[in-house]
Amino acid sequence: MTGEPLSVASGDQNSDAGRRPVLVASAISKQFGGIAALAEVGFELRGGEIHALMGENGAGKSTLMKILSGVYTAYDGEISLDGRLVHFANVRQAEAEGIAIIHQELNLVPELSVADNIFLGREQRIAGLFIDRKASRAAAQELLARLGIALDPDARVGGLRVGEQQLVEIAKALSLSARILIMDEPTSALSPAECERLFKIVRQLAAEGVAIVYISHRIDEVMHLADQVTVFRDGRHVLTRDIADLDEDRIIAAMVGRNLLAATGAERIHGGETVLSVKDLTLSKPHRRGWREVLRGVSFDLGPGEILGIGGLLGSGRTEILESIFGSTAGSVGGEMRLFGEPVDIRSPLDARRLGIALVTEDRKSQGLHLQSSITDNVALPLVGRLSRLGVRSFSAEGDLARRAVDTLGIRCSSTRQLAGTLSGGNQQKVVIGKWLATRPRILLLDEPTRGIDVGAKREIYDLVFRLAREQGLAIVVVSSELPELLLLSDRILVMAEGRQTGLMTRAEASEERFMQLAAPYGGVRGKAAA
Repeated sequence: MTGEPLSVASGDQNSDAGRRPVLVASAISKQFGGIAALAEVGFELRGGEIHALMGENGAGKSTLMKILSGVYTAYDGEISLDGRLVHFANVRQAEAEGIAIIHQELNLVPELSVADNIFLGREQRIAGLFIDRKASRAAAQELLARLGIALDPDARVGGLRVGEQQLVEIAKALSLSARILIMDEPTSALSPAECERLFKIVRQLAAEGVAIVYISHRIDEVMHLADQVTVFRDGRHVLTRDIADLDEDRIIAAMVGRNLLAATGAERIHGGETVLSVKDLTLSKPHRRGWREVLRGVSFDLGPGEILGIGGLLGSGRTEILESIFGSTAGSVGGEMRLFGEPVDIRSPLDARRLGIALVTEDRKSQGLHLQSSITDNVALPLVGRLSRLGVRSFSAEGDLARRAVDTLGIRCSSTRQLAGTLSGGNQQKVVIGKWLATRPRILLLDEPTRGIDVGAKREIYDLVFRLAREQGLAIVVVSSELPELLLLSDRILVMAEGRQTGLMTRAEASEERFMQLAAPYGGVRGKAAA
């Protein structure tokens, strides 16, 4: 059965039916608390089409998709499906009509298995009473294999990395036999290899007649994948064009309302002693059959004002390097670390913070922020004790600290009392960075600093990183799944493959081709890794 097409609604991309719109949204408007999220927006989707939807955070993309998929039910305007008016009362009604959505924020149950999450609410049952777990596992295994996803159906989702959880979301959506598939930032946590695998799946689905809405901030992948592009700005429709009629500059100008020059990564002049020296870093973690080696033989030096990029495929050990340095990994760390030439033993994040090391984690929502707390509470959190007077919180000092972070980082908010969970992704990321900068670190570790944020916010984060390195001399390590981002930001790039360091390239030596050679499994370890 592995040669059969994916389980989706059948269709012919080249037929007349495939050319007609399967979905039309007309004059859609939606408000939240008197603020217009969408203002008379129109959108059309054809069978077998990959239609990219782009715009900055807050432009209205996700709002429209939640309306189309039955998440939001109160709105103005009309939606027609195959020429008949529809108004979904809930997500189940939309799914029954063949509309599935993969949300940007993961919607999985951490304590359940991969198979249980894929078929949650649609479990096969024995005699209508008991869940047939054997059948669910077999169906999940078949779906994962046909999608090329190497995950154990019995694995607990909470134990998977963010990128792996995203793949489970994709498998879950595709199991619905959708004829309209909405994908909201599906590659935000995927490695280049995983992205290419996803692109193949998307193209196969489109060839079978599935209409796909593809929301992404990554212009290069949209240019590579989409048939049409629609751009929203400030809740309004700005542009719809065939991809052949567009280039990156025009898309960016439509998204932000102005020409946005690329951030410049000019060479920085480094001087002084080495800030951080890592030698023969190893990491082993508990496994079913004992201990599993996650990192082996990672070595590098980091100078003041230097930006060191770390890249590699999903599971290569990129994040584990940062967690080992920060003392937040659940495992046995070996090797030697020196700070300004002195050996250090970091056993916990508290040790790291005392030494002037800060870590901006990959998942800002679950690890970096308290979403139901204010900007002030989030920024002041690492310093509450220091700001307190006689054990009593100093709200005025915390407020001053938060206002400085808002002003310095350009955080867009109504006030520092605004809840972090109500901010856009880019502004949430700035709050996380502001929280750690308030501790005045000497070393800043950034794990996927621009994941899930729009092109305008990315530029602001890039400018901030350059400014921290150039003007303040901060030593910075950046982990990113986006190779263009690494090439732009980094003075040097350390490449990882399957827990091993396979190369350490200077800016002049770095190229996409060389990176992929080193990042491929066993690609760089057959020869001598660069030092």
